[in-house]
Amino acid sequence: MTRTRKIIAVMVAALGPLALVVLAKVPLGGALWASAGAAALMALILRPVRPATARVASPVPVHQGEDAAKEVLGVLPDPVIVVGAQERVEFANPAASAIYPGFEPGILLSLLVRHPEVLAVAGRARINGTVQEVRFALRRPSERFLRVMAMPLKAGRMALVFQDETELHRAEHMRAGFLANVSHELRTPLASLSGYIDTLGGHAKNDAVAQERFLNIMADQAARMGRLIDDLLSLSRIEMDAHLAPKTQVDLAAALGDVKDALTPVFTAREVKVQIELPKGPVYILGERDQVIQVIQNLMDNAIKYTPKGQSVSIRLMADVSRQSPGFDQKVLNKNAPRLQIVEAPRDPGRHFAVLEVRDPGPGIPAEHLPRLGERFYRVEEGKTSERTGTGLGLAIVKHIINRHRGGLSVQSQPGVGTAFTVALPRAQ
Repeated sequence: MTRTRKIIAVMVAALGPLALVVLAKVPLGGALWASAGAAALMALILRPVRPATARVASPVPVHQGEDAAKEVLGVLPDPVIVVGAQERVEFANPAASAIYPGFEPGILLSLLVRHPEVLAVAGRARINGTVQEVRFALRRPSERFLRVMAMPLKAGRMALVFQDETELHRAEHMRAGFLANVSHELRTPLASLSGYIDTLGGHAKNDAVAQERFLNIMADQAARMGRLIDDLLSLSRIEMDAHLAPKTQVDLAAALGDVKDALTPVFTAREVKVQIELPKGPVYILGERDQVIQVIQNLMDNAIKYTPKGQSVSIRLMADVSRQSPGFDQKVLNKNAPRLQIVEAPRDPGRHFAVLEVRDPGPGIPAEHLPRLGERFYRVEEGKTSERTGTGLGLAIVKHIINRHRGGLSVQSQPGVGTAFTVALPRAQ
């Protein structure tokens, strides 16, 4: 409606009540009030209605969004590098700066990153406009295996995102080595059994003396395979429960006595003595009894195996030793004998341990072999008996059990002096 028509409509509305003064003889004062009200009402009705507008929040400044993105990238454990259109680095989070410490805004990517694999994958991503990735090894300051993804962004920019795959690479390497070792350990007795079976079915078919000798050898080889399979199953079970610390109480002194009784025929047959020094009363630790017995048995069996005839294996159990006490890390053999921590015991100030020492006067272990003790299938044959009766998994099992029990394991050895293993297991409160 035009402005003129609106004015006419308001005037008509105002004159209506005034006409009542002449026609209906309404008092003039009331008619004036009615006329004013009608005009105001008509003006209100004819007022133009403005469309409602939604309240729009004021946009966040661009620089605040960039700061938030940099803050998020800064706390990520994975290295991230943002490269501009001119191959100049615009941003690198602290994780990336730890790998490439020469970062400063505007530096050329080729000056910051000296790995050809990374530069090549960045070039492919820029040319193809798609995500590219490559794996490479970082040799310094320590060996690490990384995967880098080059992801194109807008305006010719690019993000390089690194992922650390060191643990995955090591696990794969260990798995491959483990399978190779298992195959090797099983191949030898299987080949032996196969050869003797062929012999018994051939020229020794009617030779009773040869049959008896060959059958004894075959029984030994079959027993060796059985021990290997038992150890592998035991190690697998221990690794499955490695994250679950035992919470039951075990009397370590009683477990030690049970193992001694079980191994009595072994050290009697080998003409070896066993001397045990025990504290008075029970020694309660937090542990799983079967696994604790397995630790004691493996260590005692090794000590008996390498002790010369007529000599003694010495075993001592200390009931209550704190991690900070001088006696915790004392050298059992002598001050000059090399000593190595295979499993580091927790250093909690208030924690106390029961400490078991197993010492043999055998040929000892050369120092260069000590760091590898506890590896699967690793044997120290130098200076030892030539009998390959073990599976090479005994100390690996001990190591994993001690890890699960949140304890400590150390070895001290010197050729010509002997070997001593020390086990620390947490005391029960």
